Amino acid sequence: MNRRDALKNVAILMGTAISASTLAALEGCNTAGPKNYTLQMPETKAMLAEVAETIIPETNTPGAKAAKVDEFMLTMMNDCYDEKSQKIFVAGLKDINDKANEKYKASFMNITPEQRTELLTEIDRERIAYNKRENKKEDDGPHYFQLMKELTLTGYFSSEPGATKALRYVKVPAKYEGCVPYKKGDKAWAS
Repeated sequence: MNRRDALKNVAILMGTAISASTLAALEGCNTAGPKNYTLQMPETKAMLAEVAETIIPETNTPGAKAAKVDEFMLTMMNDCYDEKSQKIFVAGLKDINDKANEKYKASFMNITPEQRTELLTEIDRERIAYNKRENKKEDDGPHYFQLMKELTLTGYFSSEPGATKALRYVKVPAKYEGCVPYKKGDKAWAS
């Protein structure tokens, strides 16, 4: 199985599809890629940590902050995504902040976790409508929240806390078992 197939399988397990830009980025990282210094600002990293934590909050398993998903997102966006995707991503952060200010009269960083969840849920509905629109053009980029969700999920489930605490993990499997019983509510397997 190649990396593209493995990533598609992970996307299916997570209940989402990975966009073409994310798939291309994950397959073609190069450290000589464009550098977006807006993404290097501490405020950006802090906001990404809160966005990721809202998507995957700490429960009985570590959340996105514990998995340092913000660092993963910044590295991937800077080293693997093209300039167009970087601009969409940065504009998306601004849009989230603008919507928080409009709805709650405070920046995203200064609203409550419940308000963050409500806001990002609305933005996710926007993302779904954007992806289903009929007037798509071939050169349209992905919705910014698509990129954020994909990077959050990929970063979390490929991190040590995500793979070992949120998923079932066997460090060195003893043998291949092609058919393992699955009970409703069981964790998925880490690959």
